[in-house]
Amino acid sequence: MGNSSISTIRDLIPFDNFEAASRAVLAFLHQRLGFNLWMMTRTSGEDWIVLQVEDHGYDVSEGTVLRWTDSFCSQMVQGFGPRVAPNAQEIAVYAAAPIGQQMTIGAYIGVPIQTPSGQLFGTLCAIDPEPKTLDLQTELPLLELLAQLLGSVLAADLAAVEQSRLLELMRTDCMTDLLTGLYNRRAWEQAIELEEARARRYGTPYCVFIADLDGLKDINDTEGHAEGDRLLQRAAQCLQTAVRKCDLVARLGGDEFGVLAIDCARESSIDMLDRLRHTFESANIEVSIGMAMRDSINGILGALRTADLNMYRNKRYRKGYQKN
Repeated sequence: MGNSSISTIRDLIPFDNFEAASRAVLAFLHQRLGFNLWMMTRTSGEDWIVLQVEDHGYDVSEGTVLRWTDSFCSQMVQGFGPRVAPNAQEIAVYAAAPIGQQMTIGAYIGVPIQTPSGQLFGTLCAIDPEPKTLDLQTELPLLELLAQLLGSVLAADLAAVEQSRLLELMRTDCMTDLLTGLYNRRAWEQAIELEEARARRYGTPYCVFIADLDGLKDINDTEGHAEGDRLLQRAAQCLQTAVRKCDLVARLGGDEFGVLAIDCARESSIDMLDRLRHTFESANIEVSIGMAMRDSINGILGALRTADLNMYRNKRYRKGYQKN
């Protein structure tokens, strides 16, 4: 094993920020154990997201999204493969893993990182093109200790993020739409900027919904604006009923609303879309809804644009269906 200029784990303890702690751990382990690629990753459904990286030859960058089920780590967390594999090709599930067709992997290290609730957050892992000697296995206690330390920092970070969200909500009285009590557009845009920064740091999955009422203009024209205002208020109540407490709901203008679903993977987003549609149908409110998941390339703003396009597609479909 290589000598490290970082001599003790105590050098890592002052980091109370998960991103900074991850970078320090990756650098420390590269200096101690070598390996051409060290990664801190996040799992989200089928996505395996690279959050931080120490790369010396694999050309893997932060923000890269790989397929979780293709990885050695997916086998490791299920207990099908060891956390330390000096010769990965001798492990049947690793030799058969699709990622081995994309990258040359001679040796592998992987340990899970868990959230405070005990759920899998991601992995601390490493690969090298060359097999290593068997004494690499003696490093497993150190690797597991570092994973536990990172889990503790992650827990503190996530708690701080939740507290920040509460403070942000308390500071947005001037950003509330007076008619519906929802966020207004200014608050929505500020929230998206803050959550995009968090998404890039933690790899958190987000989903955006855009809802547009279909009959507001007709009601305003035939029954008056007071009745139109009541429709907007009822629509706001439907949105608040269908979403979770952690999600952000805003009136974006006129009869258009937005929902930013936080820490919402694709499967959960489908369930939320069904809840939204059912809630509006139960209230006898006609609405067109578009949905899109955030990706690491286009961010939340890209998802917002796609959700808006999908909403208009849904509106055209609904109009065509009603005519028939």
